[in-house]
Amino acid sequence: RAMIDSGAVCCAYETVERADRSLPLLIPMSEVAGRMAAQEGRYFLEKPRGGKGVLLGGVPGVKPARVFVIGAGVVGTAAARTAAGTGADVTICDISLQRLTYLADVMPRNVKTLMSSEYNIREELKHADLVVGSVLIPGAKAPKLVTRDMLREMEPGTVMVDVAIDQGGCFETSRPTTHEDPVYYVDGILHYCVANIPGAVPRTSTLALTNATLPYVIQLADKGWRRAAQENPELALGLNIIGGRVVCKPVADAWGLPYEPLAL
Repeated sequence: RAMIDSGAVCCAYETVERADRSLPLLIPMSEVAGRMAAQEGRYFLEKPRGGKGVLLGGVPGVKPARVFVIGAGVVGTAAARTAAGTGADVTICDISLQRLTYLADVMPRNVKTLMSSEYNIREELKHADLVVGSVLIPGAKAPKLVTRDMLREMEPGTVMVDVAIDQGGCFETSRPTTHEDPVYYVDGILHYCVANIPGAVPRTSTLALTNATLPYVIQLADKGWRRAAQENPELALGLNIIGGRVVCKPVADAWGLPYEPLAL
């Protein structure tokens, strides 16, 4: 509402989109957030931190932790790869069979793929030690894929990391937390729902984000926002608010605001 009232031209990082549906300005932070999700999940699985007391990679004679990643985009892939690198037993699910086929080819052998469905999610949660929620709908609120009743079937001390919290969260029981106070319990399940997870590693995050952002900034500076958006459809999709008008339909729908189609 502050941006609407200001009359500014507002371009959102998370809706700049390429023809292949990838989000070039979100990829760097998604990479950081996915790796951090596995890293923070591993930390909070420790008993003094409130978790089960399970070592992610196990040791000879003791099975590794079970990690369940919901969503196989950039965040989920990064989380799965990081967890697999420690030796964890990882399962990653998604609704895209094409994406799962690709991951089955490129991921280590300790990463298994699973078609996403309510039944499959419910069954995996029963045995998971660490759950990473990494579902994204560009510009819109995340769907609630883990419901409150599912938590009752999970083992106490299981850690759930909701990376989608910046878009409302993909767990029904999620609420935003901070780096200073990152976790809370619901039905014995530890929730880590820090908004802006990459903020914990600002040096890496800033350099990564600047690398991706600079080419677009140069276009805006050289051409002005209108011509840059006319010539680059990726930037046009990034436009959310122009002169008090919401021109991105998912944003208007999410907040119950009037929508006006973009006219350049």
